[in-house]
Amino acid sequence: MNPQDVNAAPPSVTPSATGKKARHSFWGGGLVALVLLGLVGAAAWHLVRRAHDDQGRDRGQGPGGRPNVIVTVGQATVRKAELPVIIDALGTVIPATTVTLRPQVSGLLTQVLFTEGQMVSKGQLLARIDPRPFEQTLLQARGNRLRDEAQLEHARVMLERYRTLLAQDAIARQEVDAQAALVKQLEGTVLTDKAQEDMAQLNLDYTRITAPIAGRIGLRMVDAGNLVTSGASGGLGASGDAAGIATITRLAPIDVQFSVPQDRVGDIRAAQGDSAALAVTALDRTRQTVLGKGRFATLDNLVDTATGTVKAKARFDNAGAALFPNQFVNVQLLLRHVAALVVPVTAVRTGPNGDYVYVIDQERKVSLRKVRRGQASVELMAITEGLAEGERVVTEGGDRLQDGMVVQVPGAKDGPRQHRAPRNP
Repeated sequence: MNPQDVNAAPPSVTPSATGKKARHSFWGGGLVALVLLGLVGAAAWHLVRRAHDDQGRDRGQGPGGRPNVIVTVGQATVRKAELPVIIDALGTVIPATTVTLRPQVSGLLTQVLFTEGQMVSKGQLLARIDPRPFEQTLLQARGNRLRDEAQLEHARVMLERYRTLLAQDAIARQEVDAQAALVKQLEGTVLTDKAQEDMAQLNLDYTRITAPIAGRIGLRMVDAGNLVTSGASGGLGASGDAAGIATITRLAPIDVQFSVPQDRVGDIRAAQGDSAALAVTALDRTRQTVLGKGRFATLDNLVDTATGTVKAKARFDNAGAALFPNQFVNVQLLLRHVAALVVPVTAVRTGPNGDYVYVIDQERKVSLRKVRRGQASVELMAITEGLAEGERVVTEGGDRLQDGMVVQVPGAKDGPRQHRAPRNP
């Protein structure tokens, strides 16, 4: 090799060649970036589309909003039944009879012979007041009567003797008339004495405080050793016995008082004409436990203008003592039974155009049907228009349905297949 060639300078590159190479590198890199961006966009679109399809299938739809069979619903058959016509109300239990034991005479309370809360029978001795002052008053009244009766007997003997003498014309008529007047005066005195003796005996009997009715006795308001006074004495006494000694309430039978709307008074009176006694049920606060079954007694004779209601009363045997005085209960007054087509209450829905139900046909396809509701109970509702006996309606899951969807019902052996769009790997 020629040394001159080794030491020679490298060939120079022209500016035009360098510019072409830079432009080629720029366009190549931009093309690659565009391809990568397109791939990322396609992948994102695919993911969004698949998520949308999954949401559509959860709503019972396939790709494009087409119906897809994945919704399981509850169903019930339209049937005929006797639906009760009931008036619901809030009532208060009140005793059929309430008696407050108050002393009829004033005196020292010596004995209290009952236990708080016990059941007492009519005529049972419950308390005693010191009887000694009343026994003395009775003896005094009896002595006065005996004295005056003796005087009356003597006056009658003398009257007979005067009449004999008058017949013999041995005495003046004026003396006979005076003796007759004396007899009548003494007869009045004896009659007064007997009344005073009876009153003294009655006051003595009042020292024995007995139960006027059978029932449950309440808390004791006064203890033995206190001075009690009667209402006629004009004072409350040292024991403060304005509330009496105790209160007895009759628990069986027992009444429930409740109010009904004035618009239902006509229905109640008509039902009373058709039936001898209307059935009434008393429920607890949760409406889950039946406390008693009774019969309707009467309506009040006026409407409460403040509430627009009428008071009513029902009577219960209360053999098990489940109803307690002043207890609040839920009352159901049964007026009559009506024959109607019924469905569960959960089957009837309300929309902008009124009440409707979803009806299931033989192909398990649901269709929206307008209906007209009638009388309702806690669980059933009467349908007066829009359904026929034997049709199936949706009771659960209706909030996820659309008209024309195919559904799955419990107990079906083989439901329709699900039509889903194929997914890209």
